[in-house]
Amino acid sequence: MPRSLAVTAVLAGALALAACGGGSEPSDTGSSLAASAGGSSAAPAAGAVTYQGVTVSNPTDLTKASNPTSSSSKTPAKLEYKDLVVGTGKEANASSTVTVQYEGVLYKDGTAFDSSWSRGGQPASFSLMQVVPGFTQGIGGTDGVPPMKEGGRRVMILPAELGYGAQATGAIPANSPLVFVVDLVSVS
Repeated sequence: MPRSLAVTAVLAGALALAACGGGSEPSDTGSSLAASAGGSSAAPAAGAVTYQGVTVSNPTDLTKASNPTSSSSKTPAKLEYKDLVVGTGKEANASSTVTVQYEGVLYKDGTAFDSSWSRGGQPASFSLMQVVPGFTQGIGGTDGVPPMKEGGRRVMILPAELGYGAQATGAIPANSPLVFVVDLVSVS
């Protein structure tokens, strides 16, 4: 399978994982979290937002990667989400085809496993009906999660059962909760 198709498949699966949860206000706590994929600790950068153990160092500039890090021993029971930028454009639904910028890291240690930004900033496009359930829920707005709108940036923490579950996929170990920061570029 070509790398671009494999990456899209991983993204699609991980995005569907983001399906169930609730949002709450982020806290800018300054607590130590994993600062890199290697898991070293550092205080969040000025302007960073921390939500449920995930620090997003660039929460609002959609022209740049968000650079999420995570270090959590918690296992989410449902999709958790926080809108960092509330979009004002067209609203996604569970059957939409979307174009997104995204970054994915493991919730437990912040290891990066995929990013559209790392491939020259080229957004990915896919149908929300062909991704993991958490991605459909987290972007398309199902099961009590409001849909994203174009121009929005959302951090989503997906329990394993809304992603790949017991199946290991590439750099994602079996039964792994995942973090995605998703910028919704367009909906069709």
